[in-house]
Amino acid sequence: MSIEILDPTTPASPRPIEYSPRPGSLAGKRVALIENTKFNSDKLLERIGQILKAEHGIAEWTMYRKHNASVPAHEEIIAAIKTSADVMVAGIGD
Repeated sequence: MSIEILDPTTPASPRPIEYSPRPGSLAGKRVALIENTKFNSDKLLERIGQILKAEHGIAEWTMYRKHNASVPAHEEIIAAIKTSADVMVAGIGD
């Protein structure tokens, strides 16, 4: 009898990360806040939104909630952000 050992891993395929250009100022910008459903992520991002408004002059912020922490933002969130926000902040809790 022989034992076959299988390695379920695959080699990493590195991809370059492309960052979006950052605005020179946040003044007057609309900010989307995406929270991941983990404990306190909504409170953390709400506080960030308040600070951005008070200290950086953003026009407004809107909170979006992912389905759960282990998946990317769903298409409805992405579509809404494309038309309603200039800047996005994604945050986690725990």
